[in-house]
Amino acid sequence: MSKVKISAVSYTNTFPFIYGLEKSNIINHIELSKDIPSVCAQKLLDGKVDLGLIPVAVIPKLDQAEIISDFCIGASGPVRSVIVASFKPISEVDTVYLDYHSRSSVMLTRILAKNFWNINVKWADTTDGFEDKVKENEAAVIIGDKALVAEKKFPYVYDLAEEWIKYTKLPFVFAAWVSKRNFDENFRNEFNNALQYGLDHLDDMINSYDLTFLPAHIDPKVYLEKNIDYRIDEEKVKGLNLFLDYASEFEL
Repeated sequence: MSKVKISAVSYTNTFPFIYGLEKSNIINHIELSKDIPSVCAQKLLDGKVDLGLIPVAVIPKLDQAEIISDFCIGASGPVRSVIVASFKPISEVDTVYLDYHSRSSVMLTRILAKNFWNINVKWADTTDGFEDKVKENEAAVIIGDKALVAEKKFPYVYDLAEEWIKYTKLPFVFAAWVSKRNFDENFRNEFNNALQYGLDHLDDMINSYDLTFLPAHIDPKVYLEKNIDYRIDEEKVKGLNLFLDYASEFEL
């Protein structure tokens, strides 16, 4: 039987999942790659993987897509690693750079801008290092570990999970484990148990992974326990459905 091909996000917030997969017996039955979120999405879209931790904004583009896990990358408060950063208040910004790693966060920014911030800005694509080139009248969507660095570099930092929750009173789901393939109950249970193992062994993961790339002000355990909410529940499903309703007004 061929191995299940899985693409997981390569950010710190996914390390507990990766640790759980690597330390569980399921690792013998999967082929695991670690990618930025937009690449996870593209691999699933292109059929290069069977299962991916993908930005939820991509779900409507997938035929017969199904969330197969009880876990996600979500937030019920400030997430810290998904931000809009600027040198001026967002109301005074005329250009927003869109992190090329992202799909859900970019869509969320567009939704907030149109429906809640009531701003009309120019949207600009980016390449590597864009977060260091933001000018006074500009802002940038910055996600992942580089957002944890950027939060100390800009006078105005808008946490996108916090902004969403402020306006909708619902938590946000940034990425979910999605497949176009049918998996039996045994695989789903084994997969969920592996993810749970990683979450249950955060200290072991932190001690075994090299996290020296994180900025000094970030305590990885606090970040993973307090800022990332990993469990999909009824409120997150409501938040996800509302996000997809808003997103249907835009082209991805």
